[in-house]
Amino acid sequence: MSNDPFLPFDTHLDRDTAQALLNEAVSGADDGELFLERRKSEVLSFDDGRIKTASFDASEGFGLRAVRGETAGYAHSTTIDEQALKRAVATARLAVGDGGGTLAEGPQGTNTRLYSDIDPMSQATFPAKIDLLREMDAFARALDPRVVQVSASLAASHQEVLILRPDGNLVTDTRPMSRINVSIIVEDQGRRESGMAGGGGRAGLSGLVARENWEPMAREALRIALVNLDAEPAPAGVMDVVLGPGWPGILLHEAIGHGLEGDFNRKGSSAFAGLMGQQIAAKGVTVLDDGTIPDRRGSITVDDEGTPGAKNTLIEDGVLVGYMQDRQNARLMGVAPTGNGRRESYAHAPMPRMTNTYMLSGQDDPANMVAELRDGIYAVGFGGGQVDITNGKFVFSCTEAYRVRNGRIGAPVKGATLIGDGATALQKIRAIGNDLALDPGIGNCGKQGQWVPVGVGQPSLLIGGLTVGGAAA
Repeated sequence: MSNDPFLPFDTHLDRDTAQALLNEAVSGADDGELFLERRKSEVLSFDDGRIKTASFDASEGFGLRAVRGETAGYAHSTTIDEQALKRAVATARLAVGDGGGTLAEGPQGTNTRLYSDIDPMSQATFPAKIDLLREMDAFARALDPRVVQVSASLAASHQEVLILRPDGNLVTDTRPMSRINVSIIVEDQGRRESGMAGGGGRAGLSGLVARENWEPMAREALRIALVNLDAEPAPAGVMDVVLGPGWPGILLHEAIGHGLEGDFNRKGSSAFAGLMGQQIAAKGVTVLDDGTIPDRRGSITVDDEGTPGAKNTLIEDGVLVGYMQDRQNARLMGVAPTGNGRRESYAHAPMPRMTNTYMLSGQDDPANMVAELRDGIYAVGFGGGQVDITNGKFVFSCTEAYRVRNGRIGAPVKGATLIGDGATALQKIRAIGNDLALDPGIGNCGKQGQWVPVGVGQPSLLIGGLTVGGAAA
């Protein structure tokens, strides 16, 4: 695909014609837009001493939406031309019916740019990328004789977006993304364990693939693998837990963040529905969703409806003060959009989604928090998890955790899972560390079959009385 800028109104479609067709689609509707996208993506992986994956994907298309009340008509096409747009108009108008809606005011513009327009894939040749992965593999294998397998991967994408609004405003955004990962498996006396590390963000590859960046990742992956090599079976029971800073914020994202998205609350299906203005968390707990942090994986200069990215406070000193909103749910709930209308691609309608969701630091010393544990778990890393949005119940597996007795960190434990519900866990936070950290740039979030990049973060937290699943104590 060409490296020329994406200019569909110069090459594919007359803008005045597109505007007229969009206005026809939203006549009598409350809202709508024409979303045009071109995306390129590349994934390279080196596994067990050889190239495992080398893929390149390029796509372009449009999505047309007309919204009236709670109903949205959506049509999309990989062909950008007048005939395809006319067919989309006929489909989208099915949601409008006889009309009667009042077209909502369009989003305010912004001159802010949170990331560059750079195409990460253009910064290195294909052979250079392969050489980098081969170098990472050799370095990781040389770190320790117990290393038996190494997987290294590099992923990059370049997304160009144009959003034509019914008022004639055209919103554009160019979004780079890059990520690097390394996974190591070690073996000792017949036992195998693994560790993984990575990072990335909305930036080019040049800094990410620098040796001073990926070498610490490889060492960290090995450290985690070796920790787990010495791990004992996890205890089971109700106990106090200290969560480490940074990536453990994925628990906050899943168990609490999804429950604060506008659509779940408008429909009453969230555990936090109807609790606006009430104390839902311990004092001192302040949670933000912030799409405005430069170069972060979850950041968005504008969302996929054209609303500028924003820094939104969701919980302030334990009190629920806001939900994350797209335009449709905000209008139906009588509030302002918050810049959280996101979609996976032109083939998907937008919905309220998180960007970078994190808890602010408190005043507590993390070392003192661990010292307070009489018999508990210190959880530093997390893998997969499951959450039920309707009641906030979660189950998360720990990838790095330690048993703590009488305030002293002991042996690592394997197979630990944290079980609870978000609303209760928020109330049981007993201490908030002064060490807020964001994740290294590896998060993806799924909702209703759509995946978008996100960020998470938190300080160390002491939570009382979580259920720890594992082997019998």
